[in-house]
Amino acid sequence: MSGIDDEAAWAALRERMVRDQLEARGVADGRVLDAMRRVPRHRFLPERVREEAYGDHPVSIGEGQTISQPFIVAEMTALALTATPPLRRALDVGTGSGYQAAVLAACGFEVVSVERRERLAERARATLAELGYRVEVRVGDGSLGCPDAAPFCAIVVGAAAPSVPAALAGQLRPGGVLVVPVGSRGLQELTVVRRTEDGFAHERAGGCVFVPLVGEQGWPER
Repeated sequence: MSGIDDEAAWAALRERMVRDQLEARGVADGRVLDAMRRVPRHRFLPERVREEAYGDHPVSIGEGQTISQPFIVAEMTALALTATPPLRRALDVGTGSGYQAAVLAACGFEVVSVERRERLAERARATLAELGYRVEVRVGDGSLGCPDAAPFCAIVVGAAAPSVPAALAGQLRPGGVLVVPVGSRGLQELTVVRRTEDGFAHERAGGCVFVPLVGEQGWPER
C-alpha cells in the first residue's frame, strides 16, 4: 500500500519529475510539460507500486507489461505533437496502464487506444473514465492499428516492433507522425515516420528498450 495519501504531496512529486527528469533533459514543449504536471501518473499503477510512480524508470503493471519511464512518455508525446496541424485524432498502440493515452488526451488529442490483453484494457478503461479522460479503449492486435478510425494525425506505439508496421504507417494522414520503437527484442531505436505527399520519411530519435509488440505485424507470442 502507498504511504502517500495527500494529493498535494503527489503534485509535488509530479512537479519534481517534470523539473528533474524532463526539463533538465531538454523537453521544452509546454503542452507536454503541462500535461505531465496534471496527469496523476500514480493512479495508473497498482496500489502496491504507486510510490514508484514518479521515479526515473519504468514500473511493472503486471501481465509482463510496464508503464514507460516518464522521460520516454514525454519524448514520444513531443514527437507526436510535431504532426502537421490541425492536431486531432491519435492512436495509442499498447494501452497498458492507460497513462500514455491520458497524456495524449491532456495534450488535446482525440485518442483511440488498443490493447491486446483484455484485463489490462478493462483496468485502463476504468481508470481513464474515473479520471475524466475521454479515450476509446479497444481490445485487439495493435500492430494492425484501427483502420475504421483512421486516418490518424499521430500514432504512438508503446512496444517494440522488428520493423515499422506497414499497417500503422498506412493509417497516417498526410502530415501525420508515427512514433515506434524498432529493433530486436532487447534493444531498439525510437523511429519517427512522417507521411509526406510523396510517401514516408524516416528519422531516428535515439536508443530505447521496450517490451515486444506482439501481433501480426510485430513479434510472435512466446
